[in-house]
Amino acid sequence: MFKCLTLARFSRGTTHLGLWYPKGSDIETIVYADSYHAGYYVDRKSTSGICMFMGCCLTSWFSKKQTVLAISTTEAEYVSARKACQQALWIKQSLIDYDVRLTNIPIMCGQQKRAIDLSKNPVQHSRTKHIEIRHHFLCDNVQKGIISIEKVSSEDNIADILTKPLKRESFNYLRLGLGMMEQID
Repeated sequence: MFKCLTLARFSRGTTHLGLWYPKGSDIETIVYADSYHAGYYVDRKSTSGICMFMGCCLTSWFSKKQTVLAISTTEAEYVSARKACQQALWIKQSLIDYDVRLTNIPIMCGQQKRAIDLSKNPVQHSRTKHIEIRHHFLCDNVQKGIISIEKVSSEDNIADILTKPLKRESFNYLRLGLGMMEQID
């Protein structure tokens, strides 16, 4: 019941908005990934948010509670980057059916420099042993040149809108970054 009321309030305030998909958009693909460490008060699990763009067009997005309990912000960011990598690999494989070949897909991660460094350097340190081995496939794809991990400022990380509460100004700025605009009749 609570979710329905919240969704109804959100829908009521945004019915005049829609996503903009211009003709002839570029196919350059970029993925934004972010996490909100320990954001759930009950179980202290983190939230992952992913936004994928082809050109200026938002093509896929999700916000999901992480299944693992991240014991550091580095791990929470790393899990989000891994999910973004999975999404990028899926779209890359899907586009092959249309004779579109994507090379290096950049994944723009938040301010967590340690997660970016860990994805580029597979060396296990005593402070990173808690990150499960299954997440290291991200590092493997970086080394193969299939994806690259890049840092983006928190103000410009579009996936922030999917992971944490924001001030109205930040929310409106990131909403515009998603491509949500007022519908013109």
